[in-house]
Amino acid sequence: MGDRILTTPEGLPAPRQATWHRLRAPRHPRIWFEILLIAVSYGVYSLIRNAVPEQKAQALRNADWIWRAEHSLGLAFEKTVNHAADSVGWLIVSMNYYYATLHFVVTIGVLVWLYRRHPGRYAAVRMVLFLTTAVALLGYYLYPLAPPRLMESENFIDTVLVHQTWGSMASGDLKHVSNQYAAMPSMHIGWSLWCGLAIFLLAKAPWARLLGLLYPAATLVVIVATANHFWLDAVGGVVCLGFGTALVCAWYGALPHRLPRYAHGGAPGTRQGGAAGAGSGSGSGASAGAAAVGSGPAGAGTGTGPGGGVPAPAAEPALASEHPGDPAAPVATPVS
Repeated sequence: MGDRILTTPEGLPAPRQATWHRLRAPRHPRIWFEILLIAVSYGVYSLIRNAVPEQKAQALRNADWIWRAEHSLGLAFEKTVNHAADSVGWLIVSMNYYYATLHFVVTIGVLVWLYRRHPGRYAAVRMVLFLTTAVALLGYYLYPLAPPRLMESENFIDTVLVHQTWGSMASGDLKHVSNQYAAMPSMHIGWSLWCGLAIFLLAKAPWARLLGLLYPAATLVVIVATANHFWLDAVGGVVCLGFGTALVCAWYGALPHRLPRYAHGGAPGTRQGGAAGAGSGSGSGASAGAAAVGSGPAGAGTGTGPGGGVPAPAAEPALASEHPGDPAAPVATPVS
């Protein structure tokens, strides 16, 4: 008589099903791992992006095609915006520095904010960014595209060269270490929209949420005004972000911002929003005699310290979801 294997309703053996759920469950991130992961990932991205053959002739042909397509749509406005912005010195210089710096500064800032304030959602939201960037690499390889400023047949202004501003990897001496024909899709748009949506969906302050919406819109104006991208490159960035988001939703079974704010396995002292149940403990010193009362699917427990058997006040209920109706987050249960 053979051994019987306990299976779950999904048809998987119970140990395998438990491993599957454990892999998909949000976890509290570890700072050293995240720093290493981001550094290695960006290094690999830069190597692959710059290793893609520039294919100058094909990139210029593709740029001509994009420009004609925009004309046929009646939306070939890049040259007008480029020349208008260049006529205002302080404005175009500010845009040049915006293009060269905020792409990295804001993205890193949002990652740090997510790590500190939304650790349960951090890994999922970060993975959206990584997958978005990975898809973009395919675009650089399959569709080389020259930016408007490099179109020899048109009168676009390379604003970095004209105004001798610092920091752009696309012009000056730094252009020799960066692929100049990787304009489609625009990761300035992909990353800025990722930042903006994360802030809009997770921040509480109305002014912060407004800034979240304005940031990708301002970035679109900048990439067009500096002649670094066509507006259709921005569409490509949006498509990449949508693809990355869809994959993460399929893995976690929910939109990243719908996951619990605090994950199991968090750092000591972190309030966690998982569905864990009760705990009990005993205090010492100033907290002697305190009792811990927990609520959740796993039940509730009480405990008393060495100072006596008087029940302590009920502990603070589990943290409720910041998004009403969120099935993935716990709901506080009153303690009677």
